[in-house]
Amino acid sequence: MPGKGRTARTTGALVLVGLMATSLFINYIDRGNLATGATQIRADLSLSATGYGALAAGFYFAYAFCQLPAGALSDRLGGKLVLGIGALLWSLSTLTTGFVQGFYGLFVLRLMLGMGESVAFTTTSKIIASNVPKAQMGLANGLIGFGYLVGPAVGTLLGGFMMARWGWRATFLIFGAVSLLWLIPWSRVQIHEPKPAETPDQAPVTMRQILSRRALWGASLGHFAGNWNWYFILGYLPMYLEMQRGFSKEHMATVVSSAYLVNALAALFAGWAFDKAILRGWSPSLTLKAPLAAAHLAGLGCMLAMPFMPIGTCIALLFVYEIFLGLSSPAYFMIPQIMGGPAAAARWVGVQNMMGNMPGIIGVFFAGVLIDAGGGSYGTAFLLAGLVNVLGLIGWIAILPRIAPVDWSMDRNAP
Repeated sequence: MPGKGRTARTTGALVLVGLMATSLFINYIDRGNLATGATQIRADLSLSATGYGALAAGFYFAYAFCQLPAGALSDRLGGKLVLGIGALLWSLSTLTTGFVQGFYGLFVLRLMLGMGESVAFTTTSKIIASNVPKAQMGLANGLIGFGYLVGPAVGTLLGGFMMARWGWRATFLIFGAVSLLWLIPWSRVQIHEPKPAETPDQAPVTMRQILSRRALWGASLGHFAGNWNWYFILGYLPMYLEMQRGFSKEHMATVVSSAYLVNALAALFAGWAFDKAILRGWSPSLTLKAPLAAAHLAGLGCMLAMPFMPIGTCIALLFVYEIFLGLSSPAYFMIPQIMGGPAAAARWVGVQNMMGNMPGIIGVFFAGVLIDAGGGSYGTAFLLAGLVNVLGLIGWIAILPRIAPVDWSMDRNAP
């Protein structure tokens, strides 16, 4: 019965994607706890904005530079094992943060957190490319996007209220312990992870071939610009609203988590809509590039207005930005999954995500330096974040060519 087999495969794929989305949900809660507790942590550990920026940058340094080995390990050992090891590492680092007593100990744990979380997108991209039918790839990425975008919403809301009641140390302990529970269902899931012999038409694909693709570098530049804005918001918006706009911890948590929730719901809708549009004959290039461009235009307007406009206008623009960012989110990883395929998606995402996460090192740290240099003003940091959106438009629109599967066999045979 073909219909029955197809249904079983679809159900299995959705369960698998649901578990991976849950891992990304946990991932982004754990990485966002530092920003939610920034005012308490800075006061407790006597940190300047530059010191806080160094902690944030430490995470992204490990996260970015572990992308390439994460992609290679995903191809060699399989996405399931590598994701499980990464989840164990990031959960333990979150839990033990509750015991840390100084800057250096916290810095080491942020490095450990970055190493663990670096495997998330390479492993999930490989698993999606190998296990999810192409007609459902948009929905799969929408669910993944919903997971990692709703994570900050839940983490900021719960974390904000928990920290206000019990302090930041207890909150890290609780979140770290709960994160470990995800490993139980993950250890029991069954995943098809094809070896090179199973896909002779696509393998082996060399790293040199992947690096030679213009599409990789266009996507990497676009990813870089998008993450500059996103990580700046994740790292500094809670602190900005509390220290510059006078929000209480609870008020900040409510507003920021609501914005993140809108972002996540938009990503879920976009994944479903991308599948429908492509099924109806829309080109993947138009379907995926248009929302990416719109997100950068919205980011430009939001970042430039945030430090200067009345707070009501700023919050409205923040929500507009989060909606457009969510609508573009599934495209970030659909592009390498479509173009790279099962044989190259993990390593492609490793390179793209490494480049895309450089703002976590450069931007997050430099923002702290700019804030200290401006006497606590966030204006210059927001201005820089806004202007970086121009690079995103260049990457996604001008450099990235037509989005279509790469014929790696022809690429290998080229003189």
